[in-house]
Amino acid sequence: MAHFAKLNENNIVTQVIVVNNEVILDENNQEQESIGIEFCKSLFGTDTNWKQTSYNGSFRGNYAGIGYTYDNALDAFYAPQPYNSWELDTGSFLWEAPIEYPIDGNFYIWDENTISWITASLE
Repeated sequence: MAHFAKLNENNIVTQVIVVNNEVILDENNQEQESIGIEFCKSLFGTDTNWKQTSYNGSFRGNYAGIGYTYDNALDAFYAPQPYNSWELDTGSFLWEAPIEYPIDGNFYIWDENTISWITASLE
């Protein structure tokens, strides 16, 4: 199955749909994103904007989810920024804290006020 993400005017994903692979095959039996986009537009309107997304993340960074951003320059989807201090890794398309997560056997949560990891209470 092929997956397509509907984008709003700010390239934010508003919907993700599944399309049968047979729908996006060309005359040579090759999958074509453009055919899938035209199919989506035939269902949801010619003024809509669609991009194919990969369920296993094999292209365009991450599988698109509602609220994700599609970046034209990077040709990738990425999740909303979790904290203002975090930066997008343009290799993995994942957000990274400015300080590495401590690996000492404890559990931590991010505190944006102090820009640090704080020990999480499990109670």
